[in-house]
Amino acid sequence: MHKLILEKQVMNWKEKALNILEDSLYPVATELNELDWKSGLSCKTERLAQHLCAFSNLKGGGILVFGVNDDATFSSLTKETCDDIIRKLGNIAKNNLSSSISIEHWTTDYKGHALLFIHIPEQMDKPIHLRGKEIWDSYTRSAGQTVKMSRSQIKSLIADSQGISFEQRIAKENVSTDELLSLLDYNKYFEMSGKEIPKDKQIIARRLEEFRLCNQTDKGWHITNMGAILFAKNIAEFEGLKSHSVIVRKYAGSNNRDLLSEQIGGLGYVVGFEGLVDYIMKLTSVEEIGVVRKMIPAYPQIAIREFVANALIHQDFAIEGMQVVVEIFDNRISITNPGAPLHDVNRLLDLPPQSRNEHLAQAMFLLGICERRGSGIDRAVEAIESMLLPAAKITKGENHTRVFLFMQKDLSEMTKQEKIGSSDKCVVLSKRISW
Repeated sequence: MHKLILEKQVMNWKEKALNILEDSLYPVATELNELDWKSGLSCKTERLAQHLCAFSNLKGGGILVFGVNDDATFSSLTKETCDDIIRKLGNIAKNNLSSSISIEHWTTDYKGHALLFIHIPEQMDKPIHLRGKEIWDSYTRSAGQTVKMSRSQIKSLIADSQGISFEQRIAKENVSTDELLSLLDYNKYFEMSGKEIPKDKQIIARRLEEFRLCNQTDKGWHITNMGAILFAKNIAEFEGLKSHSVIVRKYAGSNNRDLLSEQIGGLGYVVGFEGLVDYIMKLTSVEEIGVVRKMIPAYPQIAIREFVANALIHQDFAIEGMQVVVEIFDNRISITNPGAPLHDVNRLLDLPPQSRNEHLAQAMFLLGICERRGSGIDRAVEAIESMLLPAAKITKGENHTRVFLFMQKDLSEMTKQEKIGSSDKCVVLSKRISW
């Protein structure tokens, strides 16, 4: 039985390797983070070690495929060449990294061409770096290339290995009390908490600490990721969080070919939330021409608030290169967050709510940004129904979740599925949603 399980696992990575290769070659040839083409064996041992290091640190690991040239054409591999590659990479994996890793190989015929696949599994104890060098000589994959990791990325991997949540990790170390209060909008925190602002700076800082926004040390204050992501006056001040700003895009028409505007948020989520919602409402309002011309909302504000808040709270901060994005079209809004739903969207009815970022979810609730789990969605759905809009729709991607809100349509303009959704009164969405 154990042998059968192992064989199934081996087959899984081989099948995945072929699928990724197909994705990299068609319809437009491009190297991916999960897979790197090689025509043959490089003589640069250190560069090969960097590739192994990068895939070891990558979520899900990765594949080196030999027999594919840089221009996506195929090269010839002999058995002797394959044996040399396997032997050299095996030695590098054992001797040239901070920890010895196990790699797997597979030779197969792909459309008449012999290819060698080298599977490098993700390692549990990260980051893997080059042996004989400092931990800062760690590598990962980005835009299909092997690149040196930033210090913030390395610290994040260390925290992951230690079981420290994203919210508890440190965004900025050893700042003075004055620096702390200049970087975080403490006025907003006290306003949202319904508390008076103490006159003493040290007391203010300790109140922020009680809410897990910072930690006091012998050398000053550490600002946590939760403190920065929620209350930063300027997220760009925090190196590891700059890529988590919210993007709002407005398009002309019903596709993304003609971009009219793009706004990238610079404030912490709590500090900028009301402004973000107001901005979306302004971009989606339509002009009503009567005795007096006025702009009226095309979507209910409660729905915008709740779905944007959910996208912020439930995003997967570990995914590089993706942000929460709100896209506005003539006929719909899409709200996308990094990270697939934790539950199958078809089973949202019978599974309890769950969040990747429990501390963040609790903080946003306590500060009044979102409702108790489930109740806010209920109110959003009721508001959608009261405006006679089509039912909202949730889609699941491999590494993202997307919610669609639709403009009002006549029954004659609706698809069969939209009619069904309207008649069902968004039953699925009215239940507790976890993503």
